[in-house]
Amino acid sequence: MNELEIDGSFGEGGGQILRTTLALAVHLRQPVRLVNIRARRRPPGLRRQHLACVLAAAAISSGQVEGAEVGSQAIRFRPGPVRPGDYTFDIGTAGSTTLLLQAILPPLLLADGPSRLTLKGGTHNPHAPPFDFLDQVLLPQLHKMGAKVTLRLVRPGFYPRGGGVLEAHIEPVKRLNPITRLRRGEVLEIAAKAVVAGLPRHIAARELGVLAQRMELANPALTIEELRSCGIGNVVTVTIRSRHITELFTGFGEKGVPAETVASRLADEVESYLAAGVPVGPYLADQLLVPLALAGGGEFLTLPPTRHTTTNIAVIEKFLPLRFQVEREDGRCRIRLTYQ
Repeated sequence: MNELEIDGSFGEGGGQILRTTLALAVHLRQPVRLVNIRARRRPPGLRRQHLACVLAAAAISSGQVEGAEVGSQAIRFRPGPVRPGDYTFDIGTAGSTTLLLQAILPPLLLADGPSRLTLKGGTHNPHAPPFDFLDQVLLPQLHKMGAKVTLRLVRPGFYPRGGGVLEAHIEPVKRLNPITRLRRGEVLEIAAKAVVAGLPRHIAARELGVLAQRMELANPALTIEELRSCGIGNVVTVTIRSRHITELFTGFGEKGVPAETVASRLADEVESYLAAGVPVGPYLADQLLVPLALAGGGEFLTLPPTRHTTTNIAVIEKFLPLRFQVEREDGRCRIRLTYQ
């Protein structure tokens, strides 16, 4: 099979291009050369968590890889057949375990045997889906496509200490089924949770105070969780359980940013999603693209696509003879997969 070259500088120019490339290359046994890796990030090139994705993809496919080192801006990857089994991958930093899972879960869903993964690093990282999103939002959609995956958060890990542990058990299936998500249905429940790790409890209380006021939430829908010995961090989530789908939105505390600001930004995202009347939020939209491509069909209604989503679409279309039709209307977007 001829080598496929992927330019990591196009679109959003970040790590998503690398992860999607690795997942599809392993599944299809497609040799690839990825250049200009993370060209739009500073510093560019592979960081420890991206290198962990490359090495994990090589491990589950007996792959040969060139350029696999921190700082590298180009790799050449030639995967072999997928090898399901028991694997432990340690990022070695607080880098995101959930993003590492993105790179290797798709091919293992369709392997010829079960796999057990133990991933070590960060589990609640800015600019990455937290464990709760995978467990409550993405996993139910994969299950509806026929996938058999269970996740367990053994230990949370925040930056800079890391030390988190995520476990995944995958029972493969012969194929994934297309899904259609065009209706959200009535909203059944909205709940907010604020987590503080190694930080004062009042930070979480202030965040929940803002969310309670903005979204008229009563005490039973508000939860504070305090964690010890897993780094220093703060994450606040709002979960929307609707008739046909569950969505979750996340805000991360930042040094120098008031808790009220973090919560207010999160409330803005939630209100935009609710006002649009769509079932699929912008982050789930991005996560569903590779599974739909493996299933060979599907469509969903979402908010206007992020640059992550449009970039991910472009990468997938380089690997497979398919097209994602993106139809925008009245602040919403319908994304439908068709094969050529």
